[in-house]
Amino acid sequence: MEILVILIPVSLALGAAGLGAFLWALRNRQFEDPKGDGERVLSDRWDDHPRPDTPPD
Repeated sequence: MEILVILIPVSLALGAAGLGAFLWALRNRQFEDPKGDGERVLSDRWDDHPRPDTPPD
């Protein structure tokens, strides 16, 4: 039963880390265009140069 003293905080920390990663992904718009991202990976149209209407970083 002493192992629960370790496992419960570890599981809560892992859950909080997962929730934090999910919220970070939502705030950084990672789920806005999943279909377009999947298609751009397979396309060689914009591989060499950034898309013209995209502002430079």
